[in-house]
Amino acid sequence: MADQKKVVLAYSGGLDTSFCVKYLGEEKGMEVHSVLVDTGGFSDEEIADIEKKAYELGVKSHYTSRVADKYYNDCIKYLIFGNVLKNNTYPLSVSAERIFQAVAVAEYAKSIGATAIAHGSTGAGNDQVRFDMAFRTIVPDAEIITPIRDMKLSRDAEIEFLKSKGVDREWHKAAYSINQGLWGTSVGGKETLNSYDNLPESAFPVQKTKDGEEEVILHFEKGELKGVNNEKFDNPVDAIRKLHLLASPYGIGRDTHVGDTIIGIKGRVGFEAAAPLIIIKAHHLLEKHTLTKWQQYWKQNVAEWYGIQLHEGQFNDPVMRDMEAMFTSMQAHVTGLVRVRLASYRFDLLGVKSDYDLMSDVFGSYGEMNNAWSGDDVRGFSKIASNQVMIYEKVKELAEKK
Repeated sequence: MADQKKVVLAYSGGLDTSFCVKYLGEEKGMEVHSVLVDTGGFSDEEIADIEKKAYELGVKSHYTSRVADKYYNDCIKYLIFGNVLKNNTYPLSVSAERIFQAVAVAEYAKSIGATAIAHGSTGAGNDQVRFDMAFRTIVPDAEIITPIRDMKLSRDAEIEFLKSKGVDREWHKAAYSINQGLWGTSVGGKETLNSYDNLPESAFPVQKTKDGEEEVILHFEKGELKGVNNEKFDNPVDAIRKLHLLASPYGIGRDTHVGDTIIGIKGRVGFEAAAPLIIIKAHHLLEKHTLTKWQQYWKQNVAEWYGIQLHEGQFNDPVMRDMEAMFTSMQAHVTGLVRVRLASYRFDLLGVKSDYDLMSDVFGSYGEMNNAWSGDDVRGFSKIASNQVMIYEKVKELAEKK
């Protein structure tokens, strides 16, 4: 119908977004255009199956937006440059991914002239904020529709509605909620709903199949991972995937993140992120050798704030581009090799080799020999450096004697 409202739906093929297709199309009379955004976590078979299900539900059109390379170039790269780990633990696997999914959906809605945009988030988590903020930024005039959140629907209510529309799939709730992506996989279950229990081995998508130890060499060029062992990659996305295949079977990168949600409550989620954690830690070690202490200090402080802003949906704020420029500038000499040992449930950083290594023995060896200064130089430096505190102590001593 000519007067149908055109709505773009962020679609994953799960229960919530399947409900949205039927509800928006048949109850609200809208023309539904579904979009799946692949940030690197879907196989070709999964993408084809999701598209098939979307058309079976009755969408007007379905589009798959493949943004893995953009996701890396516009986001993951800076998470590596900044060594970003939320609460010193979590590599923002889902937080960052959701932002890029939301941006891709909004840009698609804008490109086809949709007047409304929808997502299946509930009112209890972070994603509702991330999607809403991206939509308001990119398509500010579009109506944002969130049926699950607005009607406070239970899972059972959604299933009954779909059955009434002739959609009777196996909607059983899996024991664990898995969100798999290029930059790690989140795992939620009954154990993460409290503060004490831990996820069992069986909850993780990649099961431990390797024992023993294995050494890998990571090649960084200006902060980007461009090689694993003797294999070079033009696209760092392929290097990330290669390292994932090598390291994940050891059970490396599993942990539980406890964080502050955007809406002000504590949240707990398990994750496995072998490649992200190894890359961040190896990159950080290489920076310790190639950056000055003040470069490291300021980047660490800025990176923590950058991670918070990204987590809370503020990716589109122009201040983020300013911080990314700073990160990029500091990567000019972060080039070299990092030796890493993989073992069961852990990895060890063994050493680095870089032409820009500031541990160069040309100037001396720590605790052994100095070649660029004399003992008298250090004696004078120490005297000046301690001068202000010496004056402070003396003045305090004189004042207290009065």
